[in-house]
Amino acid sequence: MIRVITDSTASIPAEMAKEHGIQVVTMRLTYKGVEYDDATMDLDEFYKDIQSMVDDIPTSSQPSQAQLEEVFEDAAKVGDEVCAVFMSARMSGTVNGAALAARSVKERYPDFEYRVIDSTSNSFDEGWGAFEAAAARDEGCDLEECCKRAVHAIKCSRYLFTPESLRFLKAGGRIGGAAALLGNLIKLCPIITVSEGQADTFGKARTQKNAIKVIVEKFKADVEEYGLKNVVVHYIGDSKPAIAFAREFIDPIAQRVVDVIPVSACVGLHVGPAVAVTYLCKREIAGKLSPNYPQLVFSS
Repeated sequence: MIRVITDSTASIPAEMAKEHGIQVVTMRLTYKGVEYDDATMDLDEFYKDIQSMVDDIPTSSQPSQAQLEEVFEDAAKVGDEVCAVFMSARMSGTVNGAALAARSVKERYPDFEYRVIDSTSNSFDEGWGAFEAAAARDEGCDLEECCKRAVHAIKCSRYLFTPESLRFLKAGGRIGGAAALLGNLIKLCPIITVSEGQADTFGKARTQKNAIKVIVEKFKADVEEYGLKNVVVHYIGDSKPAIAFAREFIDPIAQRVVDVIPVSACVGLHVGPAVAVTYLCKREIAGKLSPNYPQLVFSS
């Protein structure tokens, strides 16, 4: 049997993960002395107070080495193979920790086979790789083919989002103080994407309404050029703007009612209130990942 594993920053709801046979390893979040499991916490309830968190952003932690080894050893003990898709190595040390844990388990269980994959992203932009690996497994594919399908998904996806303001990005040190001040003064709304494994500016607009327009235009253009396989609308904070965004703009292009899903708190609290779309195309998106990107797959 092949186990498909990802971490909680992929933002896959528990019921959806169970439906697709995906095991989720949780990150942890600490706020005002209380520790939360990122994978199981009530995100909508937690996000109700997000505006008050900008001056005291919760801290997050990746799974411990012992926790990761336990995950892989559970599979090795019963003879299962593992295809694991984790958050970008340029955003978290989780994928490198997982590769180290898998190698350690391999030393104790020489027949253990695994693939640990750097998704180069987070949220459902990470999750697409796990979903594609799970689909391949359910079709009867071997471990190598599951890995290939996951890597293909990484090259076929895009993530576009726009925060309501730059306050959280500034507080979390994601942009310089001058850039944040300038943005607030002229009401500059960045459109952010993930490229080469890290957050990058896709564009800028004078209002969030115009930023949404840019995102929709890019989504439509990508669908026309590369075809659409799947799409999800994400949100951080209040869900209502994301639901309106999905119903008015994304549904007509996707030609179906798309899921609207909150982003993992371990990701969302570095960005603040935001609306996003992440989608999986049928063909590789030009420029999504360069041939010079560091190692994507760690294997047994």
